[in-house]
Amino acid sequence: MPDSTARPRSPLMGLALCLLAALAGLAANRALPVLSALLVAIVLGVVVGNVRPSVASLPGIKLASKTLLRAGIVLLGLKVSLGDIAGLGLPVVVLVLAIVAVGVVGSYLIGRALGLDEDLSMLVASGFSICGAAAVAAVDGVIKPAKEAVATAIALVVLFGTLMIPIVPVLSRVMGLSGAQTAIWAGGGTHEVAQVVAIGGIAGGGSVLATAVIVKLARVVLLAPTMIGLAAWQRRRVGAAGERPPFIQPFVAGFIGAVLVRSFVVLPTDVLHVADLAQTILLSMAMFALGLGVNRKALAKTSGKALALGVLSTLLVSGMALGGAILLR
Repeated sequence: MPDSTARPRSPLMGLALCLLAALAGLAANRALPVLSALLVAIVLGVVVGNVRPSVASLPGIKLASKTLLRAGIVLLGLKVSLGDIAGLGLPVVVLVLAIVAVGVVGSYLIGRALGLDEDLSMLVASGFSICGAAAVAAVDGVIKPAKEAVATAIALVVLFGTLMIPIVPVLSRVMGLSGAQTAIWAGGGTHEVAQVVAIGGIAGGGSVLATAVIVKLARVVLLAPTMIGLAAWQRRRVGAAGERPPFIQPFVAGFIGAVLVRSFVVLPTDVLHVADLAQTILLSMAMFALGLGVNRKALAKTSGKALALGVLSTLLVSGMALGGAILLR
């Protein structure tokens, strides 16, 4: 007969393991900036989870994959200033809206046409169209997909976003694009903020880098309305009998609040740096925790079709950004 007086085990061991993986991801990113800390963490999770499956059941792992993930997304909002986005001008803002709307819907439909399931198609569509791994993590908090689908989507975000780092600067020079056009293309068509920073630095730094990052952050701010719409879609999909998420998840409300704070409150630079580091660590810990539950055999089943979706989604999102950059400037 089980001992009803037994105390629950401490989550510290599981959280410490997730933190070690996050720090390893940060170290890898510092040594080789094209490596995403989040990708390194989730790869470590997949490896450890397949070698030692029992690690996934440690107390603290579920806490990292849910609560810490949402906290990281809230902190992401502190990167975004509505004033900076408004400074881009109405035509660029409209272009960003079109990229996200068409990118999400178009990529999802492409995934379904390729025979991929709804969850993976939506994860890739959101990650490629909005803000990379953070968007994938946000979608995971709304629709609760299989862990293999989350890992696949993040891997695709990093792979194709990294390929954009040399492609955008080289093709910009070949096509004779101005610095402003290059910045709009990079910020509007690349998946991760870190990848946009790398492109902006290679393409000339200064105003090119600054504009590219602001365009990218304009896409990031659309994470909130997209998640609200996705929650409505999920409620309709599961029907009255299933688990229906609220229209506005608490972490989405927190993200919106963080955006408003960043926009209307002057925060010290040190505070923003600490928040940025904390956001990366929290999301990396969550990625490691999610990776622990991924079965490598299940992950391999959709690799060919998922790669095809990655190619086509990148062409869609980046193509719209490039076309818009050429027309606007």
